[in-house]
Amino acid sequence: MNVIEVKKLEKIYNDSEVKVHALNGVDLNIEEGEFTAIVGPSGSGKTTFLNLLGGLDQPSSGQILIGGTDISQLSSTKLIDFRLRNIGFVFQAYNLIPVLTAKENVEFIMHLQNKPKAERESRTMSLLKAVGLEGRENSRPNKLSGGQQQRVAVARALASKPKFVLADEPTANLDSKSTENLLEIMEELNRKENITFIFSTHDQRVVNKARRVITLEDGKIISDLKK
Repeated sequence: MNVIEVKKLEKIYNDSEVKVHALNGVDLNIEEGEFTAIVGPSGSGKTTFLNLLGGLDQPSSGQILIGGTDISQLSSTKLIDFRLRNIGFVFQAYNLIPVLTAKENVEFIMHLQNKPKAERESRTMSLLKAVGLEGRENSRPNKLSGGQQQRVAVARALASKPKFVLADEPTANLDSKSTENLLEIMEELNRKENITFIFSTHDQRVVNKARRVITLEDGKIISDLKK
């Protein structure tokens, strides 16, 4: 089953009267349970593509269907709600709320969804255990290593039970051991719970783990390989 269907997707930026095609007629389907890496040189359109899939930016033309809903046609208010309930995000810079504990950071999105307290606490503790942070739930980000913060970010991304998780250069700020641990956790979540992960990355270690590798160049897909 397709989680994402992208049809003739274009994103054009106007820079000093020069049109820049960040994405140029991209067609792509992502199926449930995929573990996909999007690669390409700087300026190829990777981050733009992830921002569009996540509803963080609007396409110039084309369609992005998520579970059959064309998110490019949603109002800003409906798009915010749709993101909240359907898409998980893991960012390069972690983006944790510094004054909140690990537990509170993971719970935060479920607060926004108005989930009952018992459900929030149960799912949070289950997720923190899944990412190897049982016992660190009351630690604030400044008391956690970079790898631990990114694991909190993964747990937070999964808290809403999203249709898929977008991870933009999630290993860029991590050392080799932390990267290996994080990838093993995400791979296990993918295999055991069929969670769909889509990475934008320059990291060959992420590419090696991926079961599908999509290469962008000049805003176009030039290669789509399944392992």
